[in-house]
Amino acid sequence: MGNKENKSTNVVWHSATVTRERREKLHGHKSAVLWFTGLSGAGKSTLAHVLEEQLHQRACSTYVFDGDNVRHGLCGDLSFSEQDRVENIRRIGEMAKLFCNAGILALTAFISPFRIDRKKVRDLVGDDFIEIFCDCSLDVCESRDVKGLYKKARKGEIPEFTGISSPYEAPENPEISLDTGTQPLEDCVQQIIDYLESREILPPQTS
Repeated sequence: MGNKENKSTNVVWHSATVTRERREKLHGHKSAVLWFTGLSGAGKSTLAHVLEEQLHQRACSTYVFDGDNVRHGLCGDLSFSEQDRVENIRRIGEMAKLFCNAGILALTAFISPFRIDRKKVRDLVGDDFIEIFCDCSLDVCESRDVKGLYKKARKGEIPEFTGISSPYEAPENPEISLDTGTQPLEDCVQQIIDYLESREILPPQTS
């Protein structure tokens, strides 16, 4: 199912009169794709949802694409084979770009283990792509194994499991790198907010 040539014919891209810039003005902030990546158990989903809560309290328009949730719908037809994992990330990249064009802060929480797949999304989204590396040791991730996935992987019950039987390629130059293994959650969230303010994606918060 990988990224193939576009087989749709007789289709024309329609330009809307309501532009991204007008949507951003309505929302009171700029849009972007915040791409959380890291091992299973590194804290991607937790961090993304806590960040979204804080952004929501600042009246920001947001949406979190969570790995498990997306697998229930948009990517419910995909397996965890290498080919389907590539397609999974491609679909999420395309969807996140649409949300970004809608003036929304799109947060994605996926392992997305391979640099080449993340680069494809970066190339698709451009400067709006913000890679956030949830840097957490395998030992800590395994200690947080609430789903028991690592135990199953070490028993050989889950093939191609990232960190055990399949590699994770850490980002080389992420926009944000967080020590999610030892750094408090609230500090990680604040680090992201500080970055968004420094990029003028978020307006400075007034007291």
